[in-house]
Amino acid sequence: MRGLEQQSDALFVYLSPESFVPKDHPLRSIRQMVDAALENLSPVFSKMYSHTGRPSIPPERLLKAMLLQVLYSIPSNVKLVEQIHFSILFRWFLGLGLDDPVWDNSSFSTNQERLIETDVATQFLEAVLDQAKCKKLLSKDHFSVDGTLIQSWASIKSFKSRDDDDGQPPAGKNPGRDFQGEKLSNATHASTTDPEAKLYRKGINHEPRLSFAAHLLTENRHGLVMASRVTIADGFAERETAKSLIAKVASGTRRKTIAADRNYDTHDFVRTMRTLKVTPHVTQNHKKKGGSSIDGRTTRHDGYGVSQTFRKRIEEVFGWLKAVGLFRKTRYRGVRKIDWHFTLAVTAYNLVRMRNLGVCTT
Repeated sequence: MRGLEQQSDALFVYLSPESFVPKDHPLRSIRQMVDAALENLSPVFSKMYSHTGRPSIPPERLLKAMLLQVLYSIPSNVKLVEQIHFSILFRWFLGLGLDDPVWDNSSFSTNQERLIETDVATQFLEAVLDQAKCKKLLSKDHFSVDGTLIQSWASIKSFKSRDDDDGQPPAGKNPGRDFQGEKLSNATHASTTDPEAKLYRKGINHEPRLSFAAHLLTENRHGLVMASRVTIADGFAERETAKSLIAKVASGTRRKTIAADRNYDTHDFVRTMRTLKVTPHVTQNHKKKGGSSIDGRTTRHDGYGVSQTFRKRIEEVFGWLKAVGLFRKTRYRGVRKIDWHFTLAVTAYNLVRMRNLGVCTT
């Protein structure tokens, strides 16, 4: 018998948002880990706000909303607020009732500077890693490091000479520009949209683009990210940033190992690692002048081959961040702001990875 369509506009609903979320939904375990981490950050949030005045939107909800933005690849704050309005799943994750009002999208911009100044993203990442450490998911001795390029939001048309005194904007919505005969260089040119973005190319067969450099340090047991950083793109940022990231985990009496690709096979990097009592398990680059900086004394051990196998996991992190986390091309301007949001995206990756490993706070 054919059922008849009956439209129902019920005025009252006697169900909580949680009753609509399946018991095995991935966000359930992620929410438990997020709530536990944010509870540890409560003293930090208390110092961020005044004890008097009108109550603001809880910073916990703002951070959880931005996590949803990363996890579900939502391209803008406007779209995020729109989905919170009609998504029962999102309301449940944020702790909102079905009839609770949702804040305006401008609230993210208003509170963003306060969150960035306090460096909440880094502390949030550390709180999540503490949970992984309690579950014995982190390797204490074996790590991998790598870097990638993040395309800037600025257009190549905005890359103009620093001596260009013509302050008149070109006519039209999308004016053309003739680069014929003009030599573009970071030394003489800068983007008018994002001055910190640098013209850089990944390889000799790739076109140069306005970009930033993103760096990750992962542990080799489960591929969880231990630290991240965004810097200005140049030929030395990858190795110089790696040194500072590795120095944070190189403390203690136990010797550490660090896996990396052939870009890190330089005498300076290898010498710095050995000074830090870290064994450099870098891929040998026999094509460079002078040959590889490491020899059979390092490569003959079985651990070298194991490190070379596990270091490829870091590429999975970059792939997830660019495909899901919306970091193939950044939506923000300036190293400081991009670095903060990149750290938050890295935290989201760790939460997904820990959930897949069966981690739960209960």
